[in-house]
Amino acid sequence: MAHIDDIQTQRSNLDYIRTSMNEPLLAKDHELDLARRWREKGDEKALHELVQSYTRLVVAMASRFRNYGLPIGDLIQEGNIGLMQAANRFEPDRDVRFSTYAAWWIRSSIQDYVLRNWSIVRTGTTAAQKSLFFNLRRLRAKIEGQNGQEGLNDEGRAQIARDLEVKISDVADMESRLAANDQSLNATIGEDGDSDWQSFLADTRPNPEDVVMGMKDAQTRSKWLQEALGELSDREQTIIRERHLGYEPVTLEELGKQLGVSKERVRQLEQRAMDKLKVSMGRHVTDVQDMLASL
Repeated sequence: MAHIDDIQTQRSNLDYIRTSMNEPLLAKDHELDLARRWREKGDEKALHELVQSYTRLVVAMASRFRNYGLPIGDLIQEGNIGLMQAANRFEPDRDVRFSTYAAWWIRSSIQDYVLRNWSIVRTGTTAAQKSLFFNLRRLRAKIEGQNGQEGLNDEGRAQIARDLEVKISDVADMESRLAANDQSLNATIGEDGDSDWQSFLADTRPNPEDVVMGMKDAQTRSKWLQEALGELSDREQTIIRERHLGYEPVTLEELGKQLGVSKERVRQLEQRAMDKLKVSMGRHVTDVQDMLASL
């Protein structure tokens, strides 16, 4: 179902769009100077000018996703988040235009927002599913135009599966999701309307005993992990915590700068530390690989 903004919100969105489209374009040298001033000196004025100049790119990218029925203002806000992420990660010494680098971050941020909010049912989690979600309509329209038919047949689904390198079953599942509307679990069923859909849903949640046992298992595993980390050197512990236990993994390059070693050396130390953890954890569990994969 499409989300419709009120009149005041629509006016605010239009004002923002007009302002963004009137922002001056940056020359390459000035753009790189702004990026260096922000990255090396934390110059917030430079960051503001750099980001403000490319809000037009956010507006252009957000307009491509308007057909998903989400407010254009929200799409622009999400795109601006991607733009800020790009500004924080941009490396001016790589001699690439900021717009080229930022476009990926902006598009990714908007796509994630669409996937989270287009339907109450999670639509896609892997890169392949996201590609399928955002390309299915276009490819389906192309095939329908070529064959003069409405809807996809098995051959059409197979062609889309080949083009996007996904399973035919994934194409069929996504086609069904895009064709269906979200339904309330409180909607009544039957002629008398005495029952609703949620009355027929099975409760698959764990019982209290399973919850308690799971908590104890988690506490035990956490204790084993802390003991295993204690057997690593300070540098190895830093690498494991920064690469696997933090909210957002630190890159090998960033860790290398922090530790004063090369990116390749950090990778070698990380592998050695993981091998040590496997040996240590192997004293307690048999399926070490699965446990470490959750780090």
